[in-house]
Amino acid sequence: MTLMLIIGNKNYSSWSFRPWIAMKTAGIAFAERVIPLYDPDSKPALLGFSPAGKVPVLLDDGVHVWESLAILDHLAERYPAAGLWPEDQRARAHARSIACEMHAGFVPLRRHCPMNFWRPVKRRELTEEVVADVRRIDAMWGECLERHGGPFLFGRFTAADAMYAPVVSRFHTYDIPVGAAERAYMDAMMALPAWAEWKRAALTEPWVLPHVELDWPTVLKEPA
Repeated sequence: MTLMLIIGNKNYSSWSFRPWIAMKTAGIAFAERVIPLYDPDSKPALLGFSPAGKVPVLLDDGVHVWESLAILDHLAERYPAAGLWPEDQRARAHARSIACEMHAGFVPLRRHCPMNFWRPVKRRELTEEVVADVRRIDAMWGECLERHGGPFLFGRFTAADAMYAPVVSRFHTYDIPVGAAERAYMDAMMALPAWAEWKRAALTEPWVLPHVELDWPTVLKEPA
């Protein structure tokens, strides 16, 4: 049976982006279904796949897995050859720790700088809380890159990179400064074919969420 990944709008759904880019980059074949966020029919549709009623959801031969990190762990077990976690035990523990830190934290950054793929690069003033989040992420990335040599956090692409993919997008979109090594990491992420594929689809989507568009009623949008 083909895996099915239920996701939200590609322009805005950061949680959907994580397992999607992991599966694409790892070469795990899957079909996808987009259910627009905050549409009146979205919640009933999603409740048919997940009791949480949220995206993403992975359907795997009768098994329903929801929450991005749970999906990544499930895929790592099902497809060990994909190498979604580092082979070295210490590196794997480190990767899981920073992935969980992303899953549970950085709320000020997520709220202040929502993921928006079609927004042109434009700097935004950051609050003290957001600056603290940025410093922590910058330091975290720097430690991983120094320890493992890049170009990704643990050398090759892993689930940890997938968890931070929306942060890369946010840092780029809102022109948030980071160190040179960290910027090179962002460039490596954005050079992935999967990244380009996701962005192309995001730019053609018809759905607009006013509460995510910081210049509403103006919608700043790159041409598709």
